[in-house]
Amino acid sequence: MWVLDAVYERTAEQIATAVDMLLNHQHLTVQDADVVAAATERFRKRPSLGFSDCLVLESARKVGHLPLGTFDRDFAKLDGAMRLQ
Repeated sequence: MWVLDAVYERTAEQIATAVDMLLNHQHLTVQDADVVAAATERFRKRPSLGFSDCLVLESARKVGHLPLGTFDRDFAKLDGAMRLQ
């Protein structure tokens, strides 16, 4: 995701579309595709968070490790995240 953003200067929507293409590719298998799909949707709604943060949150959600602690004020506003002091 970083390369698509920093090197190729793709927008958040273009990055999310690329992830969708990988998820729906006939010859590829993505580990925890449900988590990646949920992270992609969250990223579409709040691209300023970054895809990796969305992926970490959705991974924690899947295994029941919530709330996820963070020092990031914006990230802490998400359902399932909690700001650490």
